[in-house]
Amino acid sequence: MNTIFEERFATHPEDAKSYDTARLRKEYLISNLMTENQICLTYSQYDRYIVGGAVPSGGDLKLEPIDPLKAEYFCERRELGIINVGGIGKITIDGTIYELGFKEALYVGQGSKSVVFSSLNPNCPARFYINSAPAHKEYPTKKVTLKDAEVVETGTMGESNARTINKLLVNSVVQTCQLQMGMTELKPGSVWNTMPAHTHSRRMEAYFYFQVPEGQAICHFMGDPKETRHIWMQNEEAVLSPTWSIHSAAGTSNYTFIWGMAGENLNYGDMDVVKPKELR
Repeated sequence: MNTIFEERFATHPEDAKSYDTARLRKEYLISNLMTENQICLTYSQYDRYIVGGAVPSGGDLKLEPIDPLKAEYFCERRELGIINVGGIGKITIDGTIYELGFKEALYVGQGSKSVVFSSLNPNCPARFYINSAPAHKEYPTKKVTLKDAEVVETGTMGESNARTINKLLVNSVVQTCQLQMGMTELKPGSVWNTMPAHTHSRRMEAYFYFQVPEGQAICHFMGDPKETRHIWMQNEEAVLSPTWSIHSAAGTSNYTFIWGMAGENLNYGDMDVVKPKELR
């Protein structure tokens, strides 16, 4: 079995205020997601959300159920979202093959018994970023490309946050139970994402940063809006965002990130905005 996993537990916002840098990173930062020839998963107690990565560089990788799921197969009670951030790959769902290119997505519905990852070229392997949430209903598996996405151009160069939001696995594009995923691409010269910052009291979120140039870094801001914290992040790292936490970042260069979320509703705009001058 080429799957490794860890568990993360939920924290109270008052407790998080006392965390030092090491503790913040231990609780919220997810590193080593993209490990050659392995599936790496983090099972979070925030909405039972799973964040993971699969890099099939030495052969096929089958997604097996991890112990916390107590399931016969991974998607027995779960839905799955996958976005490829590497070379061309294939995902075989119960015998049906879906080919995913760079920045293409796949929604996998509850009840899919076999999920197998592979690369077309092992010398340039696919790098599959994975999010998963509990599901209550079976919806069809569907591939979503950037051409299929709901695209929003937002921000300005003057505010250093001109960006393209690609809504990939959202209810206006594909049917899901609660999982939503998309990808935001910052334009050259822009470094801020998700401004104004906000919280979601009705759902949690996870961010995965990639296309961070060599030698550059991301400063991810989190925490209570009135008492924020930050975590410095590298390329292909992810961070968990509790319901009470803002989630925003600035980079030393432009970059791309994937957002994923799950919770009480599928309203993308359901957020509690915090204006920049209100942050502390």
